[in-house]
Amino acid sequence: MREVRKRIGILTSGGDCPGLNAAIRAVVSHATLTYDWEVVGIPYATQGLLDRASVPLAIHGLDLRGLDPLLNMGGTILGSINHGDTLARADEIIAGYRELGLDALIAIGGDGSLKIIDRLAKHGNWQLIAIPKTIDNDVALTERAIGFDTAVNTITDALNRLACTASSHDRVMVVEVMGRSAGHLALQAGIAGGADIILIPEVNYSIREICQHINELRDRWKRKFALVMVAEGIHPASDPVSCGKESSPPTPGRGMGQYVTDQIINCNQRLVEVRVSVLGHIQRGGIPSALDRLIAAAFGKVAVDLIAEGQSRQMVAWQNGCVAVVALEDVLAQSPTSVDPQSYLVETARALGIYLGS
Repeated sequence: MREVRKRIGILTSGGDCPGLNAAIRAVVSHATLTYDWEVVGIPYATQGLLDRASVPLAIHGLDLRGLDPLLNMGGTILGSINHGDTLARADEIIAGYRELGLDALIAIGGDGSLKIIDRLAKHGNWQLIAIPKTIDNDVALTERAIGFDTAVNTITDALNRLACTASSHDRVMVVEVMGRSAGHLALQAGIAGGADIILIPEVNYSIREICQHINELRDRWKRKFALVMVAEGIHPASDPVSCGKESSPPTPGRGMGQYVTDQIINCNQRLVEVRVSVLGHIQRGGIPSALDRLIAAAFGKVAVDLIAEGQSRQMVAWQNGCVAVVALEDVLAQSPTSVDPQSYLVETARALGIYLGS
């Protein structure tokens, strides 16, 4: 008697990032070539399950004259959402999984979206395998998530460009990057891009110490410009400077980059010319780096193998240079992960003369 062909679904959830399509490509290739399974994409994550929507995915279905665009295409061909009260419609979503005839689901997401999907899988008795992705790199038990390396490279490139104009005009350039609760992105891109000051949510900072550092660069080292890296989730300074007027905290229309800019101007009594650049969603886009493509391929391959082994509610992770398998429950219990203020990267930054606060 012929074995029934397995039908697996794959979705991307939460914020987009480079490398998602490379992971989709790896899943489809391995599941089709090795196991002869049917693979369908679920558009817009759980919304697709609500709508009973699916997209057939085949190895060569998206080829263009023999070329494979998924390797270097940013974003996600399946679309993604990161809003809405998904759990309020849990029963409808679970019913959608069953009506689509899925035998298993591979979910690519960050800790927030994976937490929701894991609850749905537990309640609906789904076979679920998770693949971590986030430019914040704050998913626990994995050293890297898809998208992080490309985002670091994008910000590093922006710092390289901003250094040119900063040095030409003797300016302090404040660069705001993503990272609401964790400073991994700001820290690593700041070190790689030659920032003089890096402010992250995990470390308190002083405006006066920042200004002293900028002045020392000018007076002692004859550096007439400076690069200040600011994670969007940093807290207000321990010593805000009003300069004769009330120092207002950040508001929804005035982020931490502008706040730090205003504080530096106040502290230096407007003797220093300061400009702010908010990179915003530029950090999420672009062609995935080679490392993100490699990680995505390895994650996709192992995720398919885990389904073949009958495992569920597991997450693939990057540990010590290769793929490991960890319990999704343990990942979610420990996420999001923050920067350790005593870590080797923080110590490295300080050894290079970068101000990080205290």
